[in-house]
Amino acid sequence: MKIISVRSIILLAFLLFLPLEDASSERIKDISPQTEACIGCHQLYTPGIVQDWLTSRHSKVTPQAAIKKDRLQRRVSAEEIPDEFSGYVVGCFECHGQNPERHRDNFDHMGFKVNVIVTPNDCATCHPVEVAQYSGSKKAQARKNLMDNPLYHTLVETITGVQKIRNGRIIQEKPSAMVLNDVCLGCHGTKVEVKGMKTIRTKIGSIRIPDLINWPNQGVGRENPDGSIGSCTSCHARHAFSIEVARKPYTCSQCHAEPDVPAWYVYKVSKHGNIFLSKHKEWNFDAVPWVIGEDFTAPTCATCHNSLLVSPQGEVIAERTHDFGSRLWIRLFGLIYSHPQPRSGDTTIIRNGDGLPMPTTFSGALATGFLIDKEEQMRRLNKMKAICNGCHNRDWINGHFDKVHEHIRKVDEMVLTATMLMQKAWDMGIEDPANPFDESIEKMWVEQWLFYANTVRYASAMTGAYDYTGFNLGWWELSENIQDMRDMIEVKSGIEE
Repeated sequence: MKIISVRSIILLAFLLFLPLEDASSERIKDISPQTEACIGCHQLYTPGIVQDWLTSRHSKVTPQAAIKKDRLQRRVSAEEIPDEFSGYVVGCFECHGQNPERHRDNFDHMGFKVNVIVTPNDCATCHPVEVAQYSGSKKAQARKNLMDNPLYHTLVETITGVQKIRNGRIIQEKPSAMVLNDVCLGCHGTKVEVKGMKTIRTKIGSIRIPDLINWPNQGVGRENPDGSIGSCTSCHARHAFSIEVARKPYTCSQCHAEPDVPAWYVYKVSKHGNIFLSKHKEWNFDAVPWVIGEDFTAPTCATCHNSLLVSPQGEVIAERTHDFGSRLWIRLFGLIYSHPQPRSGDTTIIRNGDGLPMPTTFSGALATGFLIDKEEQMRRLNKMKAICNGCHNRDWINGHFDKVHEHIRKVDEMVLTATMLMQKAWDMGIEDPANPFDESIEKMWVEQWLFYANTVRYASAMTGAYDYTGFNLGWWELSENIQDMRDMIEVKSGIEE
């Protein structure tokens, strides 16, 4: 059987000569012959992708034109663009045809060498600064930080492995790769590898393509077949790659949701979220730079964590960054307590005073050698306060952060109490610390720091989500859980006796 029929080749040749039009029925200018060939077929067989791309800035502006813009208005960070790309709009081939020698997922397709997956290494042709910042961040290392840390890996397998009863005992099986892809690694990212080639049937005949495992996936720490890490499309969704989509909190809400990272739910009920949900249709999410008070009047996630912000007078308030932790002085996500941000995005290198791969000991002592120092904490805190100062006065700002730090300290004390109860259960032999996540009291302990303490920390830091600090996965659960842990220890100790 022929892979592509003669009839299909004739159809393809015909399609190559069709005029390519955008949503306004105007022919796209400055399009490369390769991309025009791609779209000749794909506007017929995957029209959604093509129409989405036609709405993008990529389809309208060449890198050559983009690089000439004023520094604050530029959306590319490269100082030079290779000649073969600079004069064409950024289309199918400009993204899927780069660096074929690096891509194990490269294959022959209709006379072209193309890659299945577009990676940060490819985006770096125009956006090298952004890729470098992102590659050093915790987000880019998210899969590694989860799966290469034996403690966190055990937690993942305990949560996602199928449990069965054998001889009256619960037996834990290893989770399947596909289940992991739909759970933890959906956000953290998979390791995509090329298994070989396979034949698929399409509307124009049979086609040979790379056979990928752990794909599809767009997790933030995805490991790609070209050796790069990360997925730009986690935030800049294909194929419009819209800055508006990336700036709206709906994108962040895909992963930053309750009960473990409740940022989206906290934001929705906060005063900032109330203003966003009421007024965002009046805001300009596409502007670069982003002008506080003119383009928007309340912060979104992107405002505080990565966008280039200026005052109405053009004063730079915050530089753009794609290291989303670079403005953060404290890590709210308790492991198991809050702690200063790590020095490196690769947190697998951290060892606490007990030799465990955690940023704190069970008693709360910091692994200081792996965490930013007080001077760096203060520098980052002041950077965040400068953003707040775009709308609030200094007294308001200082009062807010004083409250946040006090609240976080008290919540950490509640985690310590639960940890002391957990240690008692291990010392008494009624729970087995070999796997600290799989028994009843251990699961209650995990809920204390992973769900309830995290909720209070986020709600306090993001201000105004008072039900979340109080009764919705907050202080009520923190206190009730301690009582339940103590009662469960008494019950289980009686059973053991």
